Amino acid sequence: MSQTKALKVRLTLLCVLAGVVLALVAVVTDHWAVLSPHVEHRNASCQAAHFGLWRICTKRIVPGDGRDRSCGPITLPGEKNCSYFRHFNPGESSEIFEVTTQKEYSISAAAIAVFSLGFTIAGTICVLLSFGKKRDYLLRPASMFFAFAGLCIFVSVEVTRQSVKRMVDSEDTVWIKYYYSWSFACACAAFGLLFLGGLALLLFSLPRMPQNPWESCMDADPEH
Repeated sequence: MSQTKALKVRLTLLCVLAGVVLALVAVVTDHWAVLSPHVEHRNASCQAAHFGLWRICTKRIVPGDGRDRSCGPITLPGEKNCSYFRHFNPGESSEIFEVTTQKEYSISAAAIAVFSLGFTIAGTICVLLSFGKKRDYLLRPASMFFAFAGLCIFVSVEVTRQSVKRMVDSEDTVWIKYYYSWSFACACAAFGLLFLGGLALLLFSLPRMPQNPWESCMDADPEH
């Protein structure tokens, strides 16, 4: 591999590494979306919630001085209660999540995110093994693993987005306002870095195409 191509590969790997870190942060944190109920009295406490793929946290706070009738912002101090897999269990906390609507979405988003982490681990192993002598060919499967990881993150993001939208649009829900938080932003950034970085890594790791009819691919990409 030429020095110019090696430099491009290293820069691409740095971008992919940033995508891997962001994907891991997004999967393990619980600030994908923040939900607020309708508030009748501004001086009364209300219960807002934020959740991720594995955990939901509710927070009883006193609303701010905003003119809208929503509870929040979530950064205000208040009593916080977090529970893992709470919204996966039918019959529990029905006032927070409409279980019949949300259970399938939540499990699907979490499972797809796990597949994404599996692809990133496989890609990272291939990259580490490619550092050995004459093992540059391992960068090609690594690039595909990273691209697949990015696609899985994108699907998980879309499933979560549809889940939140369907929940808020439900006539039986208590939530009237929502917004996507920083974990959701990390997931979106991870998708871009992993998918585009994986494709770029594939292009940079491929041997140069022959420029002459008598030249083979091995001859066209000499070792430096």
